[in-house]
Amino acid sequence: MFVASLIAKAGGLDPALVHALRNAWGGGDAIWLSPDEAAEFALARLPDNMAEVWTDLQTQSVDLVVQPIANRRKKMLIADMDSTMIQQECIDELADEAGVGARVADITARAMNGELDFEGAIDERVSLLAGLGVDIIDHVLDTRITYMPGGRELVQTMKAQGAYAALVSGGFTAFTAKVAVDLGFDENRANTLGVEGGKLTGQVVRPILGQAAKLNALNEIAARLVIDPSDALAVGDGMNDLLMLSNAGTGVALHGKPALQAKCDVRINHGDLTALLFIQGYARDEFIT
Repeated sequence: MFVASLIAKAGGLDPALVHALRNAWGGGDAIWLSPDEAAEFALARLPDNMAEVWTDLQTQSVDLVVQPIANRRKKMLIADMDSTMIQQECIDELADEAGVGARVADITARAMNGELDFEGAIDERVSLLAGLGVDIIDHVLDTRITYMPGGRELVQTMKAQGAYAALVSGGFTAFTAKVAVDLGFDENRANTLGVEGGKLTGQVVRPILGQAAKLNALNEIAARLVIDPSDALAVGDGMNDLLMLSNAGTGVALHGKPALQAKCDVRINHGDLTALLFIQGYARDEFIT
């Protein structure tokens, strides 16, 4: 058995659309997880025209996810940070403070779309930050970093049901430490910026946490919890998240870069992070806020 989930911004999901699709696909009764925002219905098999319907719904600002109904409530959340749990790329914000924002942002965009080697790209960008006072990090955290809508609800609701939450980023521990505490993650992993004499050295402490390290984190944490990676929900937006997303039970490209979306079955482009609760079958009145 499968379940089809339709999700839009609050007030953006037309009941007539849900019922029309359910009837066309021969689905079960529509269950509303949030009025005019999220609904689902059971399916006996995968529809042949699923890809075409997904494309059409995108033009109506509606996300569609079709997945097996079994084991969809996950025991672990493993999440990227930049442009996923927060709305910015931390390195871009540091670079903007250093006066090299445009140059670094271009490298970041190309790296996240898979056009550049991640390790080389992070070295090149961080080298441009050499000499910045380390206190710039707190300044950026206080004035430039904002959280992705729905993030705290996602983490807290899953944890209330016994799930474990890990923040695993190709960014920097100076940022993940605060984000993890603010949102309620159980642990965080990221890269470490070199610091000497109160200033950034322009180097990243080895080893660099990239795509392979994110996959290792998924496997290591799952083994420690004595669960299978299929019991995990992973979310990210860039190509350095691909292995993590591909090997988790449910891998979600959240407002993902085009190269990532092309390789992911579960794509959320219009909803916020609460969409990851809806696709697990949580109703809005179950959310922990």
